[in-house]
Amino acid sequence: MGWEGAMKLPRRTVLQLIAGAALPSWRTARAQSYPSRPVRVIFGFPAGGGSDTIARLMGQWLSERLGQPFIIENRPGNVTNIATEAVMRAPADGYTLLLATSPNATNATLYPNLNFNFIRDIAPIASVGRIASIMEVNPSFPAKTVTEFIAYAKANPSTISYGSTGNGTTGHMSGELFKMMTGVNMVHVPYPNAPSALADLIAGKVQVMFDPIATSIEHIRAGELRPLAVTTSVRSVTLPDIPALSEFLPGYESSAWFGFGAPKETSIEIIDRLNREINAGLGDANVKARLADLGVTVVQGAPGEFGKFIADETEKWGKVVKFAGIKPE
Repeated sequence: MGWEGAMKLPRRTVLQLIAGAALPSWRTARAQSYPSRPVRVIFGFPAGGGSDTIARLMGQWLSERLGQPFIIENRPGNVTNIATEAVMRAPADGYTLLLATSPNATNATLYPNLNFNFIRDIAPIASVGRIASIMEVNPSFPAKTVTEFIAYAKANPSTISYGSTGNGTTGHMSGELFKMMTGVNMVHVPYPNAPSALADLIAGKVQVMFDPIATSIEHIRAGELRPLAVTTSVRSVTLPDIPALSEFLPGYESSAWFGFGAPKETSIEIIDRLNREINAGLGDANVKARLADLGVTVVQGAPGEFGKFIADETEKWGKVVKFAGIKPE
């Protein structure tokens, strides 16, 4: 449209056209200037654990790359729901982010009356990675392989207890998926934290756990626990001689996962910039090595790929929650 044509349009229409033309450049400029102040990364677990270390490692990387502090704010409670709702209600300006974790997928079914819908209300930014767990038993337990464990459990129904760090946690869901796929009966015993659950496993008060590699590896090396399998679909580079559960139960896969999210209306320019920087960190040799020490297998990708993964996990674990009849604590 030439200038003469534009002069024939109503003044309001002309102003709207000018504003619309300027919008993309304004958004680009805003993304390039982001962040201009500290960013909060809200995390639904207490400080001091392995997952908290992951959060702080990625926060440090983003701080160094983007020139502003990325402050990890621990808001434990209600299996990450408190943290998630805080981010969902925050301004969608890129200055409040969520470190999303695997309970976000299970909670969608476990808690039917949440004040938010995770898939609808949180925009995915980037995956960080996944952590395998180990199916492990007390060394005095008679089974030395997964096949022997299943046979023993079926021959001795309701005599096996498995520990976890609470309802809806990865260890709990791993055990229930195992029950669903094998038909064995095990009694779930929730604990307030991993050290207390592991102490009872070592003492023989419970017989089996599905626990992250990072918190169990030293007990395995000390001979206090016997590993039967890892819970990922392939073997772990940390314990390459330990089989994957999928070698006995095709299709079995259970991992703790981590990634970044933001309030749903956050601009795509800010999300894309954060995605690029997070993926750059995951490709950095030092960051990757430190994550590997924590048992993390790095998973890079676009926001849409992380969003699809979350949707798939939500559907998968929803079936397990319903099968097991799991209720919130």
